[in-house]
Amino acid sequence: MSTPRDENCAEKPEFTQSSLVVQFGKPTSALCSLSSFHNIFDIESPIGVRKRNGTTVSWTVNSMTEWNIRLSCYYTNDTTDEQCFSILPITVYKPPDNVSISFVNHAGPLSAGQQYTLQCDVQDVAPVKNLTVTFYRGQTVLGELKSNKDQKKPVSEVFTLNITSTKEDNGLQFWCEAKLELGAEGPQQPPVVESEKLNATVLYKPQRLASYPSDPIIITEGNPLQLNCSSVGNPPPSYAWKTPPGLPPSSNGSIFFITSTTPENEGSYNCSVINDKGSLFVTFNVKVRAPELPSTSLPTTTTSTPTTAMTTTTTTTTTAPNRGTCSKLLHSFIMGFLLLFSALV
Repeated sequence: MSTPRDENCAEKPEFTQSSLVVQFGKPTSALCSLSSFHNIFDIESPIGVRKRNGTTVSWTVNSMTEWNIRLSCYYTNDTTDEQCFSILPITVYKPPDNVSISFVNHAGPLSAGQQYTLQCDVQDVAPVKNLTVTFYRGQTVLGELKSNKDQKKPVSEVFTLNITSTKEDNGLQFWCEAKLELGAEGPQQPPVVESEKLNATVLYKPQRLASYPSDPIIITEGNPLQLNCSSVGNPPPSYAWKTPPGLPPSSNGSIFFITSTTPENEGSYNCSVINDKGSLFVTFNVKVRAPELPSTSLPTTTTSTPTTAMTTTTTTTTTAPNRGTCSKLLHSFIMGFLLLFSALV
């Protein structure tokens, strides 16, 4: 007849820690104690050395060689012959042997806007349920994944993540890391193994760098004209210009330049930007206006008329009569009056 066992007894034996985390192959130890003395008191384990000292019992292992192990500390009640026990959970861990990253079914450059699958291979890790795999683009986290397996022994597992590439990915590095998260009883620095860095080359169609100008572009005759069609793409794009009728193209680069504009330079300039992934077309409508004439003010002219004896002016001149002239006028007036008086008589 087996001895009754009870994990919910009133005076349970107690381990000094709530759980034990140990790396496979490393030494470890545990200590269990009782509140009162009992004759039968021990730790049950398939490996290790046990040593009792009154109401405490210690357990030590020089090298952890078991993956699925737990400690049971128990005592037997001297009166009822029942066993009271406590369990110490043990996590035995092993960092991955290797972590690698790759693209699934793809090699070579990426194309912007396309979806790809990143794959992170983790080799021989335990326990896999404590594993977190993180995907990175540069220093940006793309996603975190966990395993749904519960094996305690080392296993290998593949984690995948779908991404859509962009032109900003060009020149960046993709990588992944495997981290064992072992809780407060685990090492202060969780075991982390990183993959190699996967350099990304992303091909994408031309995209404008320069801002779009006003439409139309109005330029004064004689001034220089610069049309900027600068773009970016991978592979680097080529440029072709189509000028107004009668004007030969004078540029195969990103910038079209005219030193001094004339009315013949007016019209539409079409810039074509092309690479293997696509094309871009930009139209510049140019109007040339005549230069403004400088404004002139006529000076105010004042005409002076010379005052000479032979010049008639608009100014009325009053000359005071002299004394001789007055006497003649008075004499004529008196004579006229006398003649009129004689005729009446």
